[in-house]
Amino acid sequence: MGLFSGTMVDIMKVLSLFDGMSCGQIALNNIGIEPEIYYASEVEPDPIKVTQHVFPNTIQLGSVTEWRTWDIDWSTIDLVMGGSPCQGFSSSGRHGGTNATLDGVEIIVNSLPMYHAIKASGGEFLSHSHLFWVFVEIVEHVKKYNPNVRYMLENVKMSKVNLDMITTALGVDPVFIDSALVSAQSRQRYYWCNWKVEQPEDKGIVLADILESGVVDRDKSYCIDANYGKGGNPNHYFNKSRRQLVFPSVADCNLNSVNYRKLTVRECARLQTTPEYYIYKFLNSGMSNTQLYKMLGNGFTVEVIRHILSCNEWT
Repeated sequence: MGLFSGTMVDIMKVLSLFDGMSCGQIALNNIGIEPEIYYASEVEPDPIKVTQHVFPNTIQLGSVTEWRTWDIDWSTIDLVMGGSPCQGFSSSGRHGGTNATLDGVEIIVNSLPMYHAIKASGGEFLSHSHLFWVFVEIVEHVKKYNPNVRYMLENVKMSKVNLDMITTALGVDPVFIDSALVSAQSRQRYYWCNWKVEQPEDKGIVLADILESGVVDRDKSYCIDANYGKGGNPNHYFNKSRRQLVFPSVADCNLNSVNYRKLTVRECARLQTTPEYYIYKFLNSGMSNTQLYKMLGNGFTVEVIRHILSCNEWT
């Protein structure tokens, strides 16, 4: 029997950490679930604005670092989910993982007790990825009051050291899913869930399927990131291999002159498999394209999360 069977759908209470523009809430809605309560922890004003425009009943809690002050009945939380900051884990990011410096010496922070000790000592963390430990803190706290709570963490492809650290801390093995199976972009991510998740079926979606106009030079987009809106430089394609080319027409497919355009906000939202209804809401939220690109790049691939949440082999 699945988590979302019977009456639980009607009383489900969700805590979403690092909520962004609430892609998790979109995914839940896609499988017919409108949680009775949806708590969101987010600090960026623009994603909060978009979330409240689309889901006005969302209860915003603020920073995850203030979680001990939140007015929550922890025993009622059915699902905790989130994607903690990835910059310190990503091979293209700032590295450093969850490590810190103390008195000029780099300290390996690979356990929750070590995290607490470094914080108490005034250490300086090397990246925002140390907030993974706050995710662990919150999950452990909820489990004290509800041992059956479900939890899911998303993060990037990373080194085996960091992968093993997260796996040990959460006590579950990750599943590795490439969004290319369910979308027009290649987006490789790990997902740690305390329920069984199978690989989604390949839907055969290609980049040309999500275009508003024009033609492309490949079947799958590269992973859209928060900086996509700034990617007008051809060097991103030729030298860094980070951008697909989208030509206005077949006649414009001239690699010598590089007559191309970047993806529109709507096309990026489709890469993230955001349903058209929500795309319409986003585009009419009053946010700038720059902020919408950034939020989409930081968000979940909705269809992957929908697949994970709808898996029905629960223990």
